[in-house]
Formats: sequence, C-alpha cells, structure tokens
Amino acid sequence: MTISFEGRVAIVTGAGGGLGRAYALELARRGAKVVVNDLGGARDGTGHSDAALKVVEEIVAAGGEAISNGASVTEYDQMVELVAQTKAKWGGVHVLINNAGILRDKSFTKMTPEDFELVVKVHLLGSANATKAVWDLMREQAYGRILMTASSTGLFGNFGQANYGAAKLGLAGLTKTLYLEGAKYNVRVNTLAPVAATRMTEDILPEEAFKLFAPENVVPAALYLVSEDAPSNAIVGAGAGAFHSAFVTMNKPVVLPPAERTVEGFAEQWSAISARGAETTPGSGAEQSQAILAALQAAGSI
Repeated sequence: MTISFEGRVAIVTGAGGGLGRAYALELARRGAKVVVNDLGGARDGTGHSDAALKVVEEIVAAGGEAISNGASVTEYDQMVELVAQTKAKWGGVHVLINNAGILRDKSFTKMTPEDFELVVKVHLLGSANATKAVWDLMREQAYGRILMTASSTGLFGNFGQANYGAAKLGLAGLTKTLYLEGAKYNVRVNTLAPVAATRMTEDILPEEAFKLFAPENVVPAALYLVSEDAPSNAIVGAGAGAFHSAFVTMNKPVVLPPAERTVEGFAEQWSAISARGAETTPGSGAEQSQAILAALQAAGSI
C-alpha cells in the first residue's frame, strides 16, 4: 500500500524548520501542493527570517510544488487570507498541520503572565485560528484532515512548562470536539504528541539522543493522521521511530448513598473512586453523564 497525496493541497504552519519542514518535504514528495507557513523567528517567537522560502526551494528543486507564507497564526485575519490565497491558487485546502510553536520555559513561580499568555496564544489560539480559517472550506469540500500538535507535557506534565502544558492539553481537548463536529463532513481531526530533536528541544534532549530523535522519525505518524484513510480523534505519540497511543479514560462511577454524600463520605471512598481498571474511553463528554446515570440506576438510586 502506497499512501499518496496527489491532488491534495496542504498547509503546514511552523514549517520553516524541524518537524514542520520534515512534514512539508514528505507531503510534497508524495504529491501534495504545500504551503510552507513560517514567521521564521527564534525559538521564543522573536525575529524573522526567510526559513519558509528555503524549504520551498528544497521542494521545488526536488520537483514538487510549494509556496511560502509568512502569516502569523496569532492573527486570525492573516490565517483567513492565507486560506483564501491558497484556494485561489490551487482550488482548495485538504490538509492542515498545526505545527507552529514557541517556548518560554520557566518554573511557574518565575513565569510572567505575559510569557504564559503568549505561549497559549501561539499554540492553542494559533491552532484554533488556522483551523477556523479552513473549517468551512473543508466542510464544503466534504473533505479535510487536520492535525493538532500536542505534547507529552500537555498529556502528562513537565517541570517548567506550565504555559506550554496548558496550551498543549487544550489542543487535545479541541480535537475531541472538532472530530465530532466534522464527522458528517468527512473532516477528520487528530492529535500528535511528538518527541523530536529540533531547536525547540535542543537544550532539553541529551546530546546523544539528538540524532536518535530526528524529526524524520515522527513523519510516518503525522502523515498517516492526515491521509485519506486516517482515523479521527486519535492521540498518538511519536519519537525515534517508536509510536504509541494515549487515551483519556474514566473508571466506573462509585455511587454514594445520600447520607454519605459528604466530604468525609467521599474521603472514605477515595481508594475506590481513584482505582484503575475497568476503564472506558468515552467518545464524547455526554458519556460521562450516561455513565453516572447508569451507575445510579444499578445502585437503585433512581
């Protein structure tokens, strides 16, 4: 089986280097027309460069089609214009990979509100801006594949990255709603939590691990998750050629009798309430309420 992107148009944000560049190159190699979006700034979001244009030159030199774009994901109007220009040039947009990001790492006690807000603005609001700009077009086309870039920090936490973690888990939550809203329009939305050696992680990963975690080792997961046969609502981790899935689960509700619905009653049942095992993976938020009602019925409380 060969997965092709012939006839598809893809936008990749933050594609001037690292993971975004690797995605753009492989999408183009597999036939996609690619918009390489990147401000080209430093890791903390400052400055500009011609990084996107260099990636376009690589794609064109290899026989592919691509254009560069310097719009900021933090500016919704710029994302709308980006999508409009792409549609005017190539007729549509079929794939969006939300990859743009910055870091402002500090322990929470040292982190300024400005650093917190900016990271959330770029990662979470930036991805929402780009996605909103392309959403109605994908619905009209009855085809769309969107990838959010989360992180192990968002899923599991990491010291010194409160801003980053909050934004990244927010993206997983955004995915879980958009996959429901896009389902009948054949718009599929997934979440990727990559581990890669890029300028974003150069002082986080040990030197000996840097080569092992090359961005190219994440590409198979990313491109499958935006391919025609992609699933929807998946959370996938990828790094160094190893891949796994992550899940948001819930265990069976513990019903407290009316007389025990106190702080003390909850405390006494905490070991059962927090127990692992017999977990389910809800397909929507409504399933939490359904599980509670089912537990109440089983307990004879309703």
